[in-house]
Amino acid sequence: MSELTVEMKVNGRQVKKIVAAHMRLLDFLREELYLTGTKEGCGAGECGTCSVFFNGVLMKSCLIPVAKAQGADIVTIEGLADKDLTPVQKAFHKTGAVQCGYCIPGMVMASTAALQENPEADAEEIRERLGGNICRCTGYQKIVEAVELARDVMNGKRDAGELEEDPEETFIGSNTRRIDAPSKVTGALKYAGDMVLPGMLHMQVLRSPLPHARIVSLDVSAAEAMPGVEAVITSADVPGVDGFGVFVNDQPVLARDKVRFVGEPVAAVVAEDLLTARKALKAIKVDYETLPAVFCPHAANEEGAPVLHDYAPNNIVKHIPIRKGDVDKGFAEADLIIEQEYQTQAVEHAYLEPEAGMAYVDPDGVVTVHSPSQNITHHRHMLSRILALPINKVRMVMSPVGGGFGGKEDMIYQGMLAIAAMKTKRPVRLVFTREESLCTSAKRHPVSIRYKMGVKNNGRIVAAEMHYVADGGAYGLSTEGIVRKGAILAAGPYDIPNVKIDTYGIYTNNTPSGAFRTFGSMQSQFATESTLDICSEKLGIDPIELRLINAMTDGCETHTQQKLERVSLTQVLNACAEGAAWEAGPSRVRGAERQDLNGPGTRPPYTPGVTLRAETGTKSGNKKEVA
Repeated sequence: MSELTVEMKVNGRQVKKIVAAHMRLLDFLREELYLTGTKEGCGAGECGTCSVFFNGVLMKSCLIPVAKAQGADIVTIEGLADKDLTPVQKAFHKTGAVQCGYCIPGMVMASTAALQENPEADAEEIRERLGGNICRCTGYQKIVEAVELARDVMNGKRDAGELEEDPEETFIGSNTRRIDAPSKVTGALKYAGDMVLPGMLHMQVLRSPLPHARIVSLDVSAAEAMPGVEAVITSADVPGVDGFGVFVNDQPVLARDKVRFVGEPVAAVVAEDLLTARKALKAIKVDYETLPAVFCPHAANEEGAPVLHDYAPNNIVKHIPIRKGDVDKGFAEADLIIEQEYQTQAVEHAYLEPEAGMAYVDPDGVVTVHSPSQNITHHRHMLSRILALPINKVRMVMSPVGGGFGGKEDMIYQGMLAIAAMKTKRPVRLVFTREESLCTSAKRHPVSIRYKMGVKNNGRIVAAEMHYVADGGAYGLSTEGIVRKGAILAAGPYDIPNVKIDTYGIYTNNTPSGAFRTFGSMQSQFATESTLDICSEKLGIDPIELRLINAMTDGCETHTQQKLERVSLTQVLNACAEGAAWEAGPSRVRGAERQDLNGPGTRPPYTPGVTLRAETGTKSGNKKEVA
């Protein structure tokens, strides 16, 4: 490994070090100078989390070879302020322009550069100048407000006192500032990938190139013999029960006997440095026997389809059936029947912080794992079984979560880290590349829905039937919870007397699907609301009026037999319509008036000038129903 001597000024101090020639400026700042406020979110110059000032110019440090920084003057987020926060940092704190915080150092650097280049920048220009920085949490509006506030204070148009905290008489109804914001706007907060411990080793993971295959042989001897490699772990190193998951423990820590999706971990190397670990991965020899793969959940349920897990010969992870009333009778009473098919896609969470973790065994023999896990108690119990240790010998620490959105609920890599720490008796750190995160982390479930709705001419829904099939991917993860919630909320907030719901989670050889905001219910409600809009058009009834006609009110019972009280849906719908200046139909009635005039759970008469009975939309053809 070639080396070079670099010398530069960083945050006003002259530094000189001998480093590996392949290093980027980002690596130098983080690994050599421990200035971890400069983050790596993508490694490709797209996200802006690694932004620094390079000779006074805002640049992405992940794109700069360290040799190019020879003699440069570098300023990082840590060097912006001496003792007090800068006006930009204070403004971010004051306006609440901070959530997970992972992107915020880069945002502060870009905002500072924007006001240096044009102290009078308006909101449009601010947005344009921040275009090279991505945030997945805030929606950007608060960030723009923060830059405008800092701009006006720096220009003397607003008093500097506006950057300070407002006096509070009560927390209720007050704009209470986040107590963790100062550490985020200065880059001081340490995420899992920022942690450094004495004697720390680095982990890299060998992943399957095939979607479905039997592991005929796995030879790690050459990798283990390489200088600098401390250990190579495989499924044979799991001391306890090799299986984990949220509802079904179907996933091994590392592939055992078979691989079931492209990117599944097969072996992990632990070495003194990342470069050695990556070289060792190439020395591992794996012989695969390719097996038939299935990528469509409908095909996975067909007779003769490849079976992913022996316990589920039809590849069904979970089926949730819900019945209310008599849907056949309801459809017979309908004046209009709509049948539609809907497809939703897999969605990447794209949190700015890639998956990362640190594991070590403390002096008392307690295995400790730091990671941005969104479900640490469950993860701790699973690790206890995997490691064959009593629960008091396993400790999970939730590091700051640099964006999660449900994507860090599922335990994916923590078992590997813990086993490696036990085997080497040294701290072990793993940080995913963006490519690894994109290829191997759980996504939002793709779902196909066949929906049938029957309505009367007056707009009342009399029957609804949903057939919902979710692609769970290769392992169960949160799939059971997804299809359960999809079923529970399938009919939406509407009082429908006859309901038939069937939701299914199916194994395929795709990347596992997991939790994502509104998991499971967004897909089913997308279908319900879209079908309602079609009914609105066919019946000639205003779409808000149609929802008001069917909205649940006090005393209504859901299709899961829950009787509701104090329901505010009609009031909310009316308020939204008024706020949006919606042109209301002539028969719209406020929720409070409706309940006073018609009694709980009843609806006012509505007689549109349309009478029809029709069936429309796509048909399911000869496709086999999942059952």
